[in-house]
Amino acid sequence: MSVTRSAALKLDWAKVVSTLGLKGSTVSSLQAFRKRNEDARRKVSELSAHPATVDFTYYRSVLKNTAIVDEIESAFKAFKPVTYDVSEQIKAIETFEVAAIENAKATENKVAGELADLVKTLDNIESARSFEELTVADVLKARPDLETKVKEMVQKGRWDVPGYSEKFGSLAVM
Repeated sequence: MSVTRSAALKLDWAKVVSTLGLKGSTVSSLQAFRKRNEDARRKVSELSAHPATVDFTYYRSVLKNTAIVDEIESAFKAFKPVTYDVSEQIKAIETFEVAAIENAKATENKVAGELADLVKTLDNIESARSFEELTVADVLKARPDLETKVKEMVQKGRWDVPGYSEKFGSLAVM
């Protein structure tokens, strides 16, 4: 218990948020948990500071009706605090933790895959030849569907690319 207590005291909440890159509702949930944790810790320290023993002999000497003091003392000695079985809550928390860890690992793998694709794309862009060095064979190799489209347009007698004139203007002299 003391190990977890010292670990909880040493926890830098701001660093947890910034290091993990948490945002939105996760940060607000974490702050709410932090507040509950601090409130509980403060309440425990306040209750620990109060004396746990009751001096019944003092009350017998002060009060005239000692039967009430005897009755309260017997009730006090018979009192047993209620214990709660929190194993189900702990199981639920552990299940949630396992699911959260699996989700985080899946997200990590997805991000790593996307990052690898971006690095590959960046390398491809950096190693690409300039536009002036490209040949028709290179373009057809990259986009084989263009060759069939051009053949189809030539067979149908279409020499104009749709939208070309609107975008680049016409060089035809009237």
